[in-house]
Amino acid sequence: MYLPFESLPGHSRVWIYQSNRKFTPTEKVEIDAGLEMLCKQWAAHGTPLHTSFTIAFDQFVIMVVDEQQHGASGCSIDGSVRYLKSLQANVGLDFFDRTLVPFIINNKVDVYPVSELKNLFENQTLTATSITLNNLVETKADLALNWQVQVKDSWLSNYLPKIAVEG
Repeated sequence: MYLPFESLPGHSRVWIYQSNRKFTPTEKVEIDAGLEMLCKQWAAHGTPLHTSFTIAFDQFVIMVVDEQQHGASGCSIDGSVRYLKSLQANVGLDFFDRTLVPFIINNKVDVYPVSELKNLFENQTLTATSITLNNLVETKADLALNWQVQVKDSWLSNYLPKIAVEG
């Protein structure tokens, strides 16, 4: 059962899927229509789920389920992943590359491979106060409060030069 994103409560579970690049306007329309159809049909063991989605920064698909109404099962979650994989194949996006780390720089998202992070921090392209996105938040409330975090408050702090951590 598709519901407006704003109407789902803060305890709703979220899944964030990051694309390897921004969506084109045409892709965004296709993704939006496909996700709405998916949400309208999304069920767990035959019971409709209270679901929604939003597209953030033209690069992230955020799926939401109010699990207090009915929990998402492994099969139902697999259905959403299958949809994103089919979209990925049809449009040429990659929603499952976990080697790309997002940062908000000048009000837009830039993604960098993990393999480049050490150099980016050493040359101060990225710093301890750079904003990254924590795609592992679990609830809609966490999304609002803890999705955008400073590097020093995230797992990425391990990549900071020692002097940046001490300062």
